[in-house]
Amino acid sequence: MEAVQTAVMALPTQEPRPIVLASVNEDLGERLCSALRDQMADDVYIIGEDLPIDLTIQLAREAVPGVDRLLGALAAWNTMQQACVIVDAGTCITVDFIDGEGTFHGGGIAPGVRMQLDAMHNGTSSLPELDPCAPEDNEPFGRSTADAMQLGVFAGARGLVRNLTERYALAYDAWPPIIATGGDAEALFRNDELIDRIVPDLVLRGIAVAATRVLTHGDKTP
Repeated sequence: MEAVQTAVMALPTQEPRPIVLASVNEDLGERLCSALRDQMADDVYIIGEDLPIDLTIQLAREAVPGVDRLLGALAAWNTMQQACVIVDAGTCITVDFIDGEGTFHGGGIAPGVRMQLDAMHNGTSSLPELDPCAPEDNEPFGRSTADAMQLGVFAGARGLVRNLTERYALAYDAWPPIIATGGDAEALFRNDELIDRIVPDLVLRGIAVAATRVLTHGDKTP
């Protein structure tokens, strides 16, 4: 279930173990939560409904990010404790910014690698249907149509991150480190000197941080 991020939390002082999940798809999240509650004796919580996101970060002005972006930001801030950019490369690519005071400012959202390839195939009569495949690092040109599509999409994703990070750095007057996560992060950024670290499970870590803080303090009211 790509839209659902789940984490099972084993808190030292709490038995049975609570199950905590977060979803950007409310209907799917509710159905999964209901099924878990029917089948398991453990307590089941949904982040943002049964449990608030007990953040150390603040939201700038009218920023209203999705729960996945907010949890990624929480995990990044919990690790870095400084201004940083969070790139989540999955179905979509999000590029968000937290400043040095821990304020989440928002960011940009673009189609992910597979979505772009699907759009080219579905929107034309001759471009092939492709699975994402990172182009060869030492090959500057896409020699075939398929290679050109892969190169364009991967270069576009990297360029997106660079352009938005430059935009954020100009506004903040300092260059922030960049943390990448998501299913396509490794393929997109493993050889990109722009990225400071790749953390594949960043959103799950955010769930863990949020759940641990709230459940250990006993406050379960969003």
